[in-house]
Amino acid sequence: MATASTPQAGRQDPIKVDQKHYTVELENNRVRVLRVRYGPHEKSSMHAHPALVGISLTDSRVRFSYPDGKTENAELKAGQVLSYEPVVHLPENLSDKPLEIILVELKT
Repeated sequence: MATASTPQAGRQDPIKVDQKHYTVELENNRVRVLRVRYGPHEKSSMHAHPALVGISLTDSRVRFSYPDGKTENAELKAGQVLSYEPVVHLPENLSDKPLEIILVELKT
């Protein structure tokens, strides 16, 4: 999942480009905690995250599209813990049900 701290200049912050799906739950000098909510078959805009950990709150199927045109599908289970390096991507909920995830973006 683009750099440490908040997304780099030139990289799109999900809070700025997709307020429908991303909300800030907590932010301090070490972390920014995001709540991610997508309705069935909804997708985001291309955006960036620094290194992060997260937890899926729902079972879901997700497709990640990357700037180079590659895609990756993932099956997430409620309670599953996630860990990602910095990334630029466009997520899409492939499920017929809402998706909800808590992301903890790590700052340096």
